[in-house]
Amino acid sequence: MILLDTDILIEIFDRRSQKGDEVLGRIAESGEDVATTSINLNEILYSLEKYAKPVKEIMLLPVLEYTKRDARLSAEIELKAETRGAAIRRTDAMIAAIAMNRGATLYTFNLRHFQPLQALGLRLFPQ
Repeated sequence: MILLDTDILIEIFDRRSQKGDEVLGRIAESGEDVATTSINLNEILYSLEKYAKPVKEIMLLPVLEYTKRDARLSAEIELKAETRGAAIRRTDAMIAAIAMNRGATLYTFNLRHFQPLQALGLRLFPQ
């Protein structure tokens, strides 16, 4: 399964984005199922609502919820990153935990935030 990060969703839902078209092509080539997380859904819905954009299509995407198991792993990820002197955003740790607990691959353009988490077991979709 491929989990789509917010930056990927933005490109996909921007009808004028060539980058979004390329993303869709790469996802189709992979043959894998796609979803997003409840955290990413919140982030993109906020932006869509703020700019009065339609939300109907995004609501059709499967969403993986944030669970107690994810909360535990997320806290561990955040603490390990902080201990290494590379603190990360809490929402990034939450998204990574959801992906890791489900054996999913995260598709993101935000490599600066997520690449350090590969050492902890996060799988990233190849760029």
